[in-house]
Amino acid sequence: MKTLQQNSSFDTLFGTAQQALLAPYSIEAGHIEQVFASMMAHRLDYADLYFQYSRAESWSLEEGIVKSGSFNIDQGVGVRAVSGEKTAFAYSDDISLNALDSAAQATRAIARQGGTQSVAIIPLGLHHGSRREIYLPHDPIASLKDAEKVALLERLEGYARALDPRVVQVMAGLAGEYEVVMVARSDGLMNADIRPLVRLSVTVIIESNGKREQGSAGGGGRFDYAYFDDEMLRRYAAQAVHQAATNLDAAPAPAGNMTVVLGNGWPGILLHEAIGHGLEGDFNRKGSSAFSGRVGERVAAEGVTVVDDGTLARRRGSLQMDDEGNATQRTTLIENGILRGYLQDTLNARLMGVPVTGNARRESYAHLPIPRMTNTYMLNGNKDPKEIIASVKYGLYAVNFGGGQVDITNGKFVFSTAEAYMIEDGKITHPVKGATLIGNGPDVLTRISMIGNDMALDPGVGTCGKEGQSVPVGVGQPTVRIDGLTVGGTA
Repeated sequence: MKTLQQNSSFDTLFGTAQQALLAPYSIEAGHIEQVFASMMAHRLDYADLYFQYSRAESWSLEEGIVKSGSFNIDQGVGVRAVSGEKTAFAYSDDISLNALDSAAQATRAIARQGGTQSVAIIPLGLHHGSRREIYLPHDPIASLKDAEKVALLERLEGYARALDPRVVQVMAGLAGEYEVVMVARSDGLMNADIRPLVRLSVTVIIESNGKREQGSAGGGGRFDYAYFDDEMLRRYAAQAVHQAATNLDAAPAPAGNMTVVLGNGWPGILLHEAIGHGLEGDFNRKGSSAFSGRVGERVAAEGVTVVDDGTLARRRGSLQMDDEGNATQRTTLIENGILRGYLQDTLNARLMGVPVTGNARRESYAHLPIPRMTNTYMLNGNKDPKEIIASVKYGLYAVNFGGGQVDITNGKFVFSTAEAYMIEDGKITHPVKGATLIGNGPDVLTRISMIGNDMALDPGVGTCGKEGQSVPVGVGQPTVRIDGLTVGGTA
């Protein structure tokens, strides 16, 4: 996917961030350098400041009525100090010199013993990598008037109801965020980003003969509300109604050990949860991941290549820079079945003696950065999806997923399907509901026997949780065949 270009330069972007985060409080680069000088005099390895300003809104429509709406403004600064493996962190919603000094003093407790040392503080300098712009610094909230946002949701509801007379309830939601961040580090780096983010969702309930089922759809990314034109609204409505109608006619899913074919796109959430988290640097440094110490070893079937890419244009999980100011990148995690490395932030990369991958992420200024995924997906194979289906004598075709959970230490996972079908004699037959996939992430990687040529990314709805922090992410994969996976059913 090509990167975007815009007329405004990085200097303009940085100036906007400076005007939003520093200028109102009379904070200049010299003041920040003084804060670092005070902190680093106490034998620290590293320190950084993370400034953030955000505006966020959400709207929900149900039965043609706006049921709820919210608008929130937040700002603050997080101050972190690192010494060896120890980290001290303080934050304040007051961006001021006094707050910076107080937070800096609070982080000095982890300084190494043995007195102070003289440290040369590097003057702060602007950093912007390759001046790439993978999304534009739009303000989504300002891209439509409030009445137009409500009208958008009303049109979405209307499209859904028009598709099937059995639709008895429609719930639609719209959310947008405009975020300005700036990172200043003790090594002299100073970087900034302006991050737009939007999401639209719809859930429908269909009723027939006293039986009810629901279906959901939606999408989003790093752009403004103009993305949600009528064609996109119709597509979301059709997907949600189709899923609900399919489940209305579905039979109880059988249980047992069988071949499972995962559809492309959103089913990559299984890859994200069952495998991706186990490839994050902190778990592997501590030896708590099923993949710990296995770099260079075969961990997946031949042909399986998994990457994490934070540079995809306008994707939900993409970032111009990570939350430590490092440029994001495309990192190959598994190449043709061989484990090549992990996702790293600065702390874990330093302690493991490996390069930073630009995967430090945090929910807000009030949270510590930790290694997280951005857009994680499996690359294409060479099989036609129809050939994969035709190869299955008896099995399950999982098109869409609902919830799931995984144990990082052993890779065991449980995922529930939202839309699934039986495959019999190489043909997709009837829909089933209540199917759950049960397995072990590292084991599943070795059971992949066919990989499609239809890789797709999810529509832009993913949110990932880790250590109490939520961040937007992307997932994706081609159609894949997995042999011998345990399916829990209701039949």
